[in-house]
Amino acid sequence: MSEADLEDRLDADIDRGLTGAGPHLHDVRIEADGRDLRAFGSQGEQRVAVLSLVLAEADALQDRLGASPLVLLDDVLSELDGERRRALAAMISRATQTVVTATAAEALPGEPAQLLAVSPGEVR
Repeated sequence: MSEADLEDRLDADIDRGLTGAGPHLHDVRIEADGRDLRAFGSQGEQRVAVLSLVLAEADALQDRLGASPLVLLDDVLSELDGERRRALAAMISRATQTVVTATAAEALPGEPAQLLAVSPGEVR
């Protein structure tokens, strides 16, 4: 779709309150070894693919803006094996603003810069 096509749709899109055409409406296909991970990937493979995209986006934003974005990783460790957890820990240790949630502090290898333990009615 060209820029002119999008311009032609602009008034109708504004009236509807949403865009009816564009790349955001297309699915992204992610493959590993020629397999579509959405259909044929394990949960771990899917998790690694999404994490790779999120971390690549954070790197691209840092390169473009010159500032590190805040990266929030909520319960990403449950589907990762030990090797992948160590690789993730190494990657996020280089980032300046990453928040990782986990059910147990020892789930993420390495020493966090800050650790908050949350229990009913209490944050330590």
